Amino acid sequence: MDSYRTPAKTLPRFTAWLLVVSAGALTTAAHAEQQTELLPYEVTYTASMNKGVAIDGTATRTLSPREDGTWLYRTKVDSFIADIDESLVLRWQNNRVIPIRYRYRLSGFLIRDRKESINFDWESGKATGEYKNKDFTLDLEDGALDPLGLQLQLSQDIKRGQKDMTYRVIDGNRYDTDRFAIIDQEPLDTSNGSTLTLKAEKIREEDSKRETLMWFAPERDYLLIQLRQVEPDGSTYQLRLTQSEVGG
Repeated sequence: MDSYRTPAKTLPRFTAWLLVVSAGALTTAAHAEQQTELLPYEVTYTASMNKGVAIDGTATRTLSPREDGTWLYRTKVDSFIADIDESLVLRWQNNRVIPIRYRYRLSGFLIRDRKESINFDWESGKATGEYKNKDFTLDLEDGALDPLGLQLQLSQDIKRGQKDMTYRVIDGNRYDTDRFAIIDQEPLDTSNGSTLTLKAEKIREEDSKRETLMWFAPERDYLLIQLRQVEPDGSTYQLRLTQSEVGG
């Protein structure tokens, strides 16, 4: 099931694909099972939208450890038409994101404010939250993720050499199945010259008119250099990396 919402109903989630990640191309199965460690980081992107007119903004993503051993993963988007604040408190265990508390808030000019929350109670096996001003409860599936934890899990799986990945994600008040794949290597022009990148795609139904592509740079610790999403109405959304700091 396609988890993306059309622009006619909500502002597209720039943050849905701010994947500040590491991506491995060719590794052995043994390498894929190695334990990976999270590194704190802060990255900044330009975020642009074109729906007949170009609208630009900035997006900042941070991953930081907390004193209790959990991590805070947060994205803030500031633009002319909207501000987005999205965050996740998580545990990192056995190469897996264990989501604990997810929050999403959208506010802006000439758009309807929106907020969403998911609380993961792994002991009881239940996820509870709020979506479109209504409470919901779902049974937790093994490995269940939220929209932000999905992005971090994807980054770590690519880093360990996986090239075709499928996830079960609670988005809104339901589960979606999301699949991603590394599809090519491609040079990409950046402010520092041409950089060889790995090109990834979200896999959709053959008749889908929505497309999401991502470019990761091995020479820059596999950071996401660029993302482009094309909506069914022809609108385009793009992210480009402007600066990054990894490891504190």
